[in-house]
Amino acid sequence: MPDTKQTYYVTVANGEISRLSTQAPWDYKIEATEEEITSLREYFDQVYSSDWQGFFRAHVPYLEYHYDRQNDAIDQTNIKIFEMIYELGDEEAKDHIKSQGILKKIEEQQ
Repeated sequence: MPDTKQTYYVTVANGEISRLSTQAPWDYKIEATEEEITSLREYFDQVYSSDWQGFFRAHVPYLEYHYDRQNDAIDQTNIKIFEMIYELGDEEAKDHIKSQGILKKIEEQQ
């Protein structure tokens, strides 16, 4: 059944998604379908790709952060990642995201 939700453990810093809570330290516990996990992995892949583009762009000293499309792409993708984690996360994940003020949309719902 592809729509069956399973428990996953997510580490945002390195984009890791695991089914095992003991495999590595994790940030958020979520319940997701295979399709949702595929979407989340694609967002992490986008951040990784944009990070490399930003690394090479960093050697162009006259381009400031706020004028850099790669940084805009990373920022937008990170928002999507945290929106997904918030939607799929357990209460602890939701509370942490709210307390950090990570998403303006979530802050407005409080």
